[in-house]
Amino acid sequence: MLRLGTRKLLDRSFTSMGVISIALLTAALLILLAPMCVRGLGAYVFQGTVEFRRVLLEKFQRGDRDELQKEIAATTAARQPVFAALAAYRKELEALPVAQRRKIKPEFEQVRAAVKELLGPLPGEEVPLMMRGQYGQTRWDRAQVKLQKVLFYEDYDFSGGGLGHKVLKPRVEKFRGTALEPLFAYVEKNAEAMLAPQLTFYGRFLTDESYDAHFFGGIGPEVLGTLYLTLGAILFAVPMGVIAAIYLVEYARENKLVRLLRVCISTLAGVPSIVFGLFGLAFFINAIHLSPNKSVLVGSLTLGLLILPTIIRASEEALRAVPATYKQAALSLGAGQWRAVRTVTLPAALPGILTGVIISMGRAAGETAPIIFTAAVSVGKPLALWQTLSQPTPALPWNIYNLCSEHVAVDEIRHVQYGMVFSLVVLVLLLNLTAIIVRARIAKGLRS
Repeated sequence: MLRLGTRKLLDRSFTSMGVISIALLTAALLILLAPMCVRGLGAYVFQGTVEFRRVLLEKFQRGDRDELQKEIAATTAARQPVFAALAAYRKELEALPVAQRRKIKPEFEQVRAAVKELLGPLPGEEVPLMMRGQYGQTRWDRAQVKLQKVLFYEDYDFSGGGLGHKVLKPRVEKFRGTALEPLFAYVEKNAEAMLAPQLTFYGRFLTDESYDAHFFGGIGPEVLGTLYLTLGAILFAVPMGVIAAIYLVEYARENKLVRLLRVCISTLAGVPSIVFGLFGLAFFINAIHLSPNKSVLVGSLTLGLLILPTIIRASEEALRAVPATYKQAALSLGAGQWRAVRTVTLPAALPGILTGVIISMGRAAGETAPIIFTAAVSVGKPLALWQTLSQPTPALPWNIYNLCSEHVAVDEIRHVQYGMVFSLVVLVLLLNLTAIIVRARIAKGLRS
């Protein structure tokens, strides 16, 4: 028997350790998630340029056309000196001897390319086929990066010995005394007049389709695809998991077969998710031909199998936690076993079962590996409900990975990546919050 003083000391020690653990976990989450959320909000709130408002009007038919025409006229007038300087220098270049022109022209082409990235196609030029070449910079933060590219070029300084280090040198030094010299000072001074940045709240980022591999638009198809996959997995796994748990707790006799089943369920809960993805591909697509190729249906079933062991174990524990007297009272009143389970035991265990569902829902929404082989594509349109039976879909977990690792212009769309991460975190929190509220209401109803 422990003395009372020793017991109190141990209780305080364990309580302090629990509080410290929770504090450390909270701090780690804040350190990890805070920068992601701050940068993710940049996909929704930012300084949008006149080019962004052009995209909204021309691709999404949103905005005031008359007001935008006035803005375009003002920014076009502000850009004219830049275009005039480029045209004047081209004439100067054509008048130079061939050898000298060949030496200088690459530098001039770099300036022209940088201006086109900043402001869009130059007057008189053919409009590029790719959408990213049809507009200037839509965000002021990216415009400042392109502005620096116009004003400076990269070189290496070897004055300190060794391999040297990268430095930025003004481009204007290469064009002193030419018609292009005034361009650099003018661009630096009038960048805002040429792009007209305004504080913008782009709430439709969550629902708009993307254009040109996420250079423009939003993440609507990815959000919808994630919801389809998550809810589909829950609809498949919850009934099967609860039924399996009821059988194991209420009907199965304790023998070697049942013990083996429990060991298998526990083992499946620890299998790497990539294995489930390969199983979904091999079984649902190649073996039974549930769909001709990747589809939301196959992805949902695969995710359902992934979270099924968790739901079974959580449901088992919830059913066992119901006092045996509840069931005995129902049986003594003449109810059959199934009626007692359905009307007494299962409702009493429902809050615990929903806890397992909440945990499983968050995992299903964030899994990447299982849907790589079964459901996810890099780009695609939003799917109608009936299309989920045979069509693949973009999804936030896969597209976050895809944009970070395989996109040809990863730095240009960094805000989209963080916006996807932020949206996925919020989506999972909202799904969990909804389930928690439902669980709390059910628990309150049972207490009353």
